Amino acid sequence: MRRHPALPYTLPFAVFIALLALNQVFLVPAWLRFTLSMAAILAVSRPVLTGKPSRPLLSILLGLAVFAIWVGPDFLVPSWHHFFLFDNGVVGHPAGNTPPALKNDAVFLVFRILITVVAVPILEELFWRGWLMRYLIDSAHFETVPLGTYAPLAFWAVAALFASEHGSFWDVGLVTGILYNGWMLRTRNLWDCILAHAVTNGVLAAYVILAGQWQYGL
Repeated sequence: MRRHPALPYTLPFAVFIALLALNQVFLVPAWLRFTLSMAAILAVSRPVLTGKPSRPLLSILLGLAVFAIWVGPDFLVPSWHHFFLFDNGVVGHPAGNTPPALKNDAVFLVFRILITVVAVPILEELFWRGWLMRYLIDSAHFETVPLGTYAPLAFWAVAALFASEHGSFWDVGLVTGILYNGWMLRTRNLWDCILAHAVTNGVLAAYVILAGQWQYGL
């Protein structure tokens, strides 16, 4: 780890993205994706996941606010994400990719929720706000840059890249990236961002399943 200090921040994310890519070719069971993602986190990331949230209540409230931002445009204007800016051949289409047969599969749903609520908040926050924001400030010695250090390029580049990761929902993804980045600047604590991210994803997962809003991509 001393020779490759970026590994604890980048390897779990790389494993997760590789599994997503494989899943486009052939179905990778949700339990296997969760197991491999968590195995990568536990194998390399534990040394940098010390501590606990410094502002747990505010982090939870931020997570709830981000959920409202995420679903708000479509709630207020049902055709919002079918406008050409969000529904095209470049950013994709606002439609979920969950096979119909799996929408009522209890085992799939349990592990898909675990991926969304447990694995993704950890591995994404490690990558985006734990590593990339600092790497863009000092690529040679990113680990010497304190968490939550502000630099305009790093802040806005991470927000934009985070938005691009969310396809047709890049607009709310951009706002989300800005808010999570800002929370990192405020708390300087990775666990506060992980908690906020987990709350957002957890409430969104419940909304997807209970309201049948599968376009959000559970």
